[in-house]
This record gives sequence, structure tokens and C-alpha cells, in this order.
Amino acid sequence: LTSSVQQMDSRGSFGSKLGVVLASAGSAVGLGNIWRFPTEVGRNGGAAFILIYLLCVVLLAMPVMVSEFVIGRASKTNTVHSYRVLAPGKPWVLTGFMGVLAGVLVLSFYSVVAGWTLNYTVESLTGQLMHPQDFAAHFSKFSAHPLRPLLYVYLFLLLTHFVVSRGVRNGIERYSKLMMPLLFVILLLLVAVSITMPGSSTGLTFLLRPDFSKITGSVVLSAMGQAFFSLSVGIGCLVTYASYFGRDTRLVSSAFNVCAIDTLVAVLSGFIIFPTVFSVPGMVPDAGPGLVFITLPNVFNTAFAHTPVLNYVFSGLFYLLLLLAALTSSISMNEIATAFIHENYHVSRHCSTIIVTSVAIVLGTACSLSFGAWADVKLFGMGFFDLFDFITAKFMMPLGGILITVFVGWYLDRKLALSELTNEGTCWCRAARVMLFLIRWVAPVGVGAVFLNQLMA
Repeated sequence: LTSSVQQMDSRGSFGSKLGVVLASAGSAVGLGNIWRFPTEVGRNGGAAFILIYLLCVVLLAMPVMVSEFVIGRASKTNTVHSYRVLAPGKPWVLTGFMGVLAGVLVLSFYSVVAGWTLNYTVESLTGQLMHPQDFAAHFSKFSAHPLRPLLYVYLFLLLTHFVVSRGVRNGIERYSKLMMPLLFVILLLLVAVSITMPGSSTGLTFLLRPDFSKITGSVVLSAMGQAFFSLSVGIGCLVTYASYFGRDTRLVSSAFNVCAIDTLVAVLSGFIIFPTVFSVPGMVPDAGPGLVFITLPNVFNTAFAHTPVLNYVFSGLFYLLLLLAALTSSISMNEIATAFIHENYHVSRHCSTIIVTSVAIVLGTACSLSFGAWADVKLFGMGFFDLFDFITAKFMMPLGGILITVFVGWYLDRKLALSELTNEGTCWCRAARVMLFLIRWVAPVGVGAVFLNQLMA
């Protein structure tokens, strides 16, 4: 490990503890927090689901995150080479390669949805969404257009490229410090407006009053899955980020802070969406993209029919919020592959980022066209977008989570793991032992249950 640690002088690093937390939180916070979480809450009984979700974050997702932190900081290198450093000559390195591939695939189809978000941000700020219309037809026409969605996919990927190409401290950390506070300011402004709308009390009751009769085995599994996927663990984003951590970074407390921020964003998103939707009689939350690009524009136009200025401000801020969340996540997904190419093949960071962005543009083009010109092009019965989503969400992420926790909990030397968790014995010894127990016994079983549930769904 000594030679690996010595490489730190020639690698990037985060410059502050705040940078560590905000960059890692930015990796975790994404579009799934703002539309998938409210959708899962709506499907699974409201407040009772949220309580189970919080428990699953602590018992399931946080141990996987801490495991990634341990691997990254102990090796001080990218997600592929980290396994070569910690397990030389062993097949564990395949876990790192799977993470790089998963990161590129997720970035490719994620950029399509982010491109839609960028388009709706522009449309909301230019007033195009302020007129009552058939938003289902509007979204279908846009997403199937042969060129317009591609333009926004490319613009989004270039925004991501700009940040990553500037490096760890001048790019990822600097813009995380800018975007994450802005994201929270927008969240709080939207919550303040949402909860004061007429009829919003129904949505607040749904979120705050638990009905434990709604809890079933499927609800628990849904909460486990949401906790795992919400934090974007299992593909090596946080292994890469942790390789830029300083020796004074406390891994367990940093993971706790990241989980707290991620959960707060998800819950606050619920406080935006449910009171707003329930303020319009007869309106119910849709699922996935339909919620964001069809239901909510309808809601905004109905709820703010007599106050067009508020409609303009609210919708503009909402889509800007989505865009920021998408960008903070895409940066970390790009960084996985960029760091791998940069360090393993000794290519400059600038050229490495160009390679990753170019690949994402090609694959993102295929994913975008699967909603239009290439709708009939199928692999295993799925278009490119659905195929990439299926492979990463159903297989790569949960399998990666299992392998990462097994590696840290069972393969890695226990003294090394505890040394990383306690900063060489200087902090939280008891908490470190509890966390190691969760990593060894609880997280692999929980993620395994999510894996099996995803396969059978």
C-alpha cells in the first residue's frame, strides 16, 4: 500500500471536509431522489414507507457506502486499480471493471432523461409550459423528435465534461460547493410555496401520518431497494471519490452526513410534490418521467391558473432543481471512467474526459433515438434505453453492492478495515465495529434480497 499512498502527491484530492461531504452527497443525490422517491412513497403507503426507508438507509445503504469509502481511501487509486492494490492477482479486479462499465452505461441513458430536464428547464423559463395543453402529447412529441432531444443530451454531457475535465479540486469540489447549496435553497423555496397552497394539507397528512397496516413484505423490499438505489452505491462512484479523501476524513461520519443529505433531499421533494399534486382535486401522482414531464406541468398550470408569475417562478425553479440533481450525479459517473483511463493508461485528464464524454455521446444517442427513429431496434426485446437501465439497475448495481461489502467484510484484512474506519484508532472505535458488523452480516443479505426481488419483478 505504501507505493499507492505515495501516488497521492501526483493525484487530485479534495481540499476540505465540506468538499468531501458535498461532492459525495452530489454523487448520491440525483433524479431518483426527486421523482422515484415520491413515486415509491405514493405506491407504498406514505409515512410508514418513509420510516422503513430511513431504517434501510442506516442498515443497508450506509454500510455499502462506507465499504466503498474504505476501498477508495485505502488504495488511493481508481476503482479498477484499487482491487489490484488491495487484492493483487485476484479476480476481485473484475468488480472494478464492472463498476466502470456500469458508470458509462448509466451516464449514457441518464443523460437522456437529464436532457429532457434541460429542455423543460428552458421551456419553463421561456414561458412555453405556462399554457394549458395536452402535456402527454407534448412530451411524446418532444421525446420522439429525431434531433431536439439529442441537442439537449449533448449539451448536458458537455456541462458534465466541463466540470470533470477541470479536475478534482477545481472542478468536482468547486462546483459541488456551488451546486449543492443552490439545490437546497431551491428545495426550501419550493417547499415553502407548496405547503401553503390550498388543499395541501391532504398531501402533508399522507406524508406525516403513518398507517402501519400498509406495511407488507413487498413494501419492505421496495424500501430496501429505494434506499440502495437512491444513494447510487454499488458501481464505484464513491470508491473513486474516496480515493481523493485525506487521512483526516472520518469515513463513518462522512457517510452518515451524505446519507442524511440524500434522505433530506428525497423527503423534501415529497413535501414539494404531494402537497402540490393534492392541491388539485382529482389529480394523482404519476410514476417516473410521467410525474415530472406530464403530471406536474398540468398541476402547475391548474394550481397557479390565477397567478401566472408564481407559475413561471415555481416551474422554473423546479426544473432547475432537477437539472442540478442530475448534473451532480452525472459528474461522479463520468469521473469513474475518467479516473480509470487517466491513471491506468497514463492519458491526460483532459483527453480521458474527452474519451468518456465521446463514448457517452454515442451511447446516449442510441438511448435517445430508442424513443423515436430507433424505436423498432430491439436487443433482447428492449430498446437501448431500457436495456441499459435493466442491466445496470437489475444486475450491476446490486451485484456490485454485494461484492463490495463481501470484499471489505470478509476478504480485506480486518485490521486494515478497522484502521480505515477509525482513522488509525483516533475516532469512533465502537461505531466502527458496529459498522463492520453491518458490512459483514446485514448489508450483503439485504442487498441480496433486493437483487432477487429485482430479478423476479
